[in-house]
Amino acid sequence: MRVITVTLNPALDKTASLERLRPGELNRLRDVVVDAGGKGINVSKMIAALGGESLATGFVGGGSGEEIIRSLSAIGIRHDFIRVAAATRTNLKVLDRGGGLTELNEPGPRIDSAEFRSLLEKLDALASSDALFVFSGSLPDGLGPQTYADMIRQVHQAGAKAFLDADGASFAQALVAKPDFIKPNRFELLQYFGLDSDDGTEDLLPFCRGLLDKGIGRIAVSMGDKGALFVSHEDAFLCPGLAVSARSSVGAGDSMVGAIAHAAVSGLSWRDTASLAMAASAGAVTTVGTKPPSRELVDGLLPRVRFTAL
Repeated sequence: MRVITVTLNPALDKTASLERLRPGELNRLRDVVVDAGGKGINVSKMIAALGGESLATGFVGGGSGEEIIRSLSAIGIRHDFIRVAAATRTNLKVLDRGGGLTELNEPGPRIDSAEFRSLLEKLDALASSDALFVFSGSLPDGLGPQTYADMIRQVHQAGAKAFLDADGASFAQALVAKPDFIKPNRFELLQYFGLDSDDGTEDLLPFCRGLLDKGIGRIAVSMGDKGALFVSHEDAFLCPGLAVSARSSVGAGDSMVGAIAHAAVSGLSWRDTASLAMAASAGAVTTVGTKPPSRELVDGLLPRVRFTAL
């Protein structure tokens, strides 16, 4: 099975450090790191770090888009993007000494109907019964909240599987198309059900099982340092978060998605998939910028993953 990641609104991610963010004052940044970013691209980077392969597609434009292409080529990730008229965005992520993260994300380019049709035609050509498409991230201007739902239905018609990692209206509408995998975080899941908070991790289980009943295949709910909940028709378990020396939480969720996608095409069990996802996510917070953890680091964390059956 092949993995195709679809990033509709990629970015050049600049990650920088400072002692303390002072709003309204001059802030001098240090240790600036530039990475090709966007959720789907981060998923492809995690898959590559685990020794797997994927094809990254979506939209890129301008000099920043070309920088993303060069960056992916340099690390051996295959890509086939649609070039668009407007420039790809640049996002700034600022880490202070206390571990606080401030993100300043640009909105991204406007995608016109002709550019979108070109991408749909590309997905048509790539879709087959041996493909897993990962649809993740924000939508650029010009694309409505039904976009992911339409794409999922399209690839399903060709027998392909779909993995969704989105939020808000695009997440809600895409669930109607019955993706095979989803990875909301706790806030996104509760928001979908019209709730603001919950009293415990186990309370999320009925919501997940309700989604399974609606046709969703497998669900991973990330919960930050509390770990993650993994639910399928056969199994449900909670994995507590792993204690690591955190440097940045940027990209941790994308690393989890990448590990799950890699495990799916590798034929791993749901339990082994969860182990790999937890180790990859924990490893990601030890890196700077949107770089994935190494396979060696992930393998070293695997024995520490614990399960509580639900």
